[in-house]
Amino acid sequence: MTHPRPGQVRAYPFAAPDRLHLDPTYRRLQAEEPLVRVSLPYGEPAWLATRHADVRFVLGDPRFSRAAGVGRDEPRITPRQIEGGILSMDPPDHTRLRRLVAKAFTARRVEHLRPRTRQFADELLTDMIDKGPPADLVSQFATPLPVRVICELLGVPFVDRDRFHVWSEAIVSTTSLPPDQIQNYLDNLRGYIAGLVAQRRARPTDDLLGAMVRARDEDQDRLSETELVQLAAGLLAAGHETTVTQLPNLVYVLLTHPEQLAILRARPQLVPTAVEELMRFIPLGVGSSFARYATEDTHVGEVLVRAGEPVIGSLSAANRDPDVFANPDDLDLTRQDNPHLGFGHGVHHCLGAQLARMELQVALDAILHHLPRLQFAVPESQLRWKSGMIVRGLREMPVVWG
Repeated sequence: MTHPRPGQVRAYPFAAPDRLHLDPTYRRLQAEEPLVRVSLPYGEPAWLATRHADVRFVLGDPRFSRAAGVGRDEPRITPRQIEGGILSMDPPDHTRLRRLVAKAFTARRVEHLRPRTRQFADELLTDMIDKGPPADLVSQFATPLPVRVICELLGVPFVDRDRFHVWSEAIVSTTSLPPDQIQNYLDNLRGYIAGLVAQRRARPTDDLLGAMVRARDEDQDRLSETELVQLAAGLLAAGHETTVTQLPNLVYVLLTHPEQLAILRARPQLVPTAVEELMRFIPLGVGSSFARYATEDTHVGEVLVRAGEPVIGSLSAANRDPDVFANPDDLDLTRQDNPHLGFGHGVHHCLGAQLARMELQVALDAILHHLPRLQFAVPESQLRWKSGMIVRGLREMPVVWG
């Protein structure tokens, strides 16, 4: 049975983000109107999917296209539109680019990086402890750790971290930066990568960036120069920016759920399971996934989406779907059946998912080892949260451990 197409168009996001709380509107929609018409701050109206099955379907079914949005006024929460690149592609173009870098993010390659990542984590936490409390877990640990790992993988000089980390904010900014500064940062980031590409041509290397340059130069049908620079810049920025934000979120949730933290401290072997549950529980995104456009009339659940209409999906709502997760609003670090969509789904599933998992596992395990009595240095209500960004996170996290 096809349900009638709703006439009401709701403003979306429904409210300003409140720390890591999920707006209760999502639960009401899952029960009453799982596919709803919404109007975002920018772009054309869209359908919003909130149920796990519907979000997964839209992300995975080839009848929903990212490439069809090119040239359209895509629904979005940012003034600027995505400037092409791999995120705006469908197969086979998307497959062509993804294959060039996918080997660097295999489980085997990521596991090879685990001991080095643990070394970095131990060094950062030892330095933080030596300097004494209070410390800012964001700037002294959560930021430099993912930056150093992605530098190691790509072959980017770690000494340049302050420059490209600042420029990377353009990737996750909605209103935190003015449009001209966003463009300036993007230009700086791409110019920086172009300079590294030129260095690789003069002096070839065995890192991921060197391999990408060789792929470009040996078979130009596989990768254009613009694609090379955009892809490498995206890997550098996205390869650390979300983990920089998510790692303090994990710690925040654990410190505000002391009974679950006690379980983890008593059973540190649960760290991998805990990371998956924290990824499910934390509503990292302020809004939704990028729009997918229906290429033909297609039912999403019991609603008919017409060809040419965009659909966005709330990963955060899907991860709290009571039809999929028992007691979805409870944090349960022992949860076993956990098909969360924290890394997306389908052909655009996060390329660095295995890397992010490894980094979060290593970081959490290192914190449990080095800082067994970690706590906030200020009342939780005084913590400052980022604003004007597509992700939720803390600006800083003052902590003590004595």
